[in-house]
Amino acid sequence: MIGADRQASKTTGRQEFREGLKLLDRSTSWVLWSGILAILLLPGAVALLLFPRLPVRVGSFPAPGANLLVYGLIGLVWILNICTLVWQGRLKKLRKRLVEQEEAAAKQRARAEALYGLSILDPLTGLYNRRFGESRLREEIERAEKTGDPLLLMALDFDRFKEINDGYGHAVGDLALKAFARRLQRAIRACDVPIRLGGDEFLVILPECSQDKVQLILSRMDPVEVAWEGEKIPVFFSRGVAQYQVKDTPETMLARADQRLYAEKAKRATVAV
Repeated sequence: MIGADRQASKTTGRQEFREGLKLLDRSTSWVLWSGILAILLLPGAVALLLFPRLPVRVGSFPAPGANLLVYGLIGLVWILNICTLVWQGRLKKLRKRLVEQEEAAAKQRARAEALYGLSILDPLTGLYNRRFGESRLREEIERAEKTGDPLLLMALDFDRFKEINDGYGHAVGDLALKAFARRLQRAIRACDVPIRLGGDEFLVILPECSQDKVQLILSRMDPVEVAWEGEKIPVFFSRGVAQYQVKDTPETMLARADQRLYAEKAKRATVAV
């Protein structure tokens, strides 16, 4: 119901704007032609004033006195000028109304874009949220199927994130997530899609990307640190990369990326011990 109301309001706004443009065209045409007519009539009135004895005939009959004709022409020009002033006033009001409609439309677009941004972005990190990420991954898989271009999916997950929350508090944990998101955004390409799944879990969709480019992206990620009360807290993370294969789905790609991520996480835990 809300969507239908918005669509109806949008359609009504477009109709009003088009009607305003039509009225503006008609008003402009009137001002133009009234000005042309006044210009054409004035020389005749001036000529009759300069040559009051000039014979004026209508067909084969003498016309009334030149003075009467002059007064008629001057009166007609006067009326045209008054009408032109009236139309200019209408044009001014119409222009103001169109400007207001344009400003209202711009504000409406800005609100719509803001609402759309809220619907697809994670509020803490500014990365794309899970719902948008799943939809975008599905689209990229369909595109890879058609074009044959490579497609990679990289899963990232913090190591010992619970220790940061327990040792420093959730506020520092949020700072760590934000710092990691900023570093991730700087490390990836403009065409890549960074996603926060939730908690300390992240995804990056990498269209037309080869494995060597992934290594370049990862080389830009380390180290990530959070400054807190004079201390620098390191943020470690594991990653897993899955390459698109024929007949892949978002679920199968994510499962392979997760499998490799947790294998690396287990390996890191073994080394730490």
